[in-house]
Amino acid sequence: MWIFCGLGNPGKEYQNTRHNFGFLVLDAYAKKKGLSFEFSPHLEADIAFYRSKALLVKPQTYMNLSGRAVVKILKNFEISPQHLLVIHDDLDLPLGRIKVVPKGGAGGHRGVISIIEALGSEDFPRMKLGIGRPKDQEVKEYVLSPFREEEVPFVNRVIEKAQEALEEILFLGFSKAMSRINSLREL
Repeated sequence: MWIFCGLGNPGKEYQNTRHNFGFLVLDAYAKKKGLSFEFSPHLEADIAFYRSKALLVKPQTYMNLSGRAVVKILKNFEISPQHLLVIHDDLDLPLGRIKVVPKGGAGGHRGVISIIEALGSEDFPRMKLGIGRPKDQEVKEYVLSPFREEEVPFVNRVIEKAQEALEEILFLGFSKAMSRINSLREL
């Protein structure tokens, strides 16, 4: 079984922000599969089961404490970090790009830093969703701002391609999904 963990912040004020890109992907995937999230207080996360194939997870600890919920989920379901796919926004990729990697550093992303610190390892797969770097805003203000109207078509295409990648991970394997999604230049 896979854990698909989208990163974001709970609450309506963060709902459609760049930092909640991971949540947006999982919300769309759950809707497509007819799933609904339920809050699990002891796991500190909204969770939804997709058959016996995947557990969709949205930590409700706020971004900078995501590792706390992730560790609880991995322990509770006895899943290794190699079957944890963390889906998150990435400043170093332009909007419209997705990159899937088997492991690596945090690239300054505080949610990923929290998970690495909680696990004591960088060895878990990621799906990075490009948001680009701000031109005229502080990074914190930028990631907590909503997507602009002209960006929405790119966001929707990324969400669609990310959902396809999740399906490929489940049914074709991680390596094949990674190769295909990383070969896409434009969405």
